[in-house]
Amino acid sequence: MMQKDSRLPLYYQLMDSIVEKIDSGELKEHDKLPSERELCEMYNVSRTTVRQAMQELEKEHYIYKQHGKGTFVSAKTIDQSLVKFYSFTEEMKKINKVPTTKVLAFEKVSSDASLAKRMRLSEGEELYKITRLRLADEVPMLYEISYLPVAKFPDLKAETLQKQPMYTIFRDLYHVQITKAKERFRSVPTLPKEAGFLQIQEGEPSLLIERLTFENDMVIEYTYTIARGDKFTYSVELT
Repeated sequence: MMQKDSRLPLYYQLMDSIVEKIDSGELKEHDKLPSERELCEMYNVSRTTVRQAMQELEKEHYIYKQHGKGTFVSAKTIDQSLVKFYSFTEEMKKINKVPTTKVLAFEKVSSDASLAKRMRLSEGEELYKITRLRLADEVPMLYEISYLPVAKFPDLKAETLQKQPMYTIFRDLYHVQITKAKERFRSVPTLPKEAGFLQIQEGEPSLLIERLTFENDMVIEYTYTIARGDKFTYSVELT
């Protein structure tokens, strides 16, 4: 029941009630919410209050609307901690989602001046350029382009990357030990090609993540990732 003498507005109390049901699992991803009229009766509030609560919940990505069908619980965003090294495959498994990878392109290229400087290589050094789509429960999550030194990973094949996570390949097939990684984040509008693979609208905000991965002082990977803005949050704990 709503507390009408509370300092909190009624629409905010209604939001809290629905969010609590989502967080507890009472309402699951893609469950349909009661209609406006049903919510009015359930919580003894006006339709204006319900509409304001729904608008705010939609802004915060807790719910989504389908024209002519109703209002539904959104898929949860993935909160990725930045305090330690992480892999997409392992993080998805931790939250009981099934990770898959589609290798969209696999080719050898020569490093230009920009890539050579970033990866601490000689200009013209041969690299693998690997374009992948990362999915969780068959939902596209990340569009990635990775560059690896051919000299460090001789005879790498696209088929191997399709079957095993990249960092598992580094460790098990090439005995590479990752010692650190550096990442930079910024918000960008999603480009048409990226939007097509990620199944979102062109121009929607996404996160551009640039990662340099090291074995000691050697750069063994540079990856450029577009992460769906509606699927990921990133957090760091300050002490």
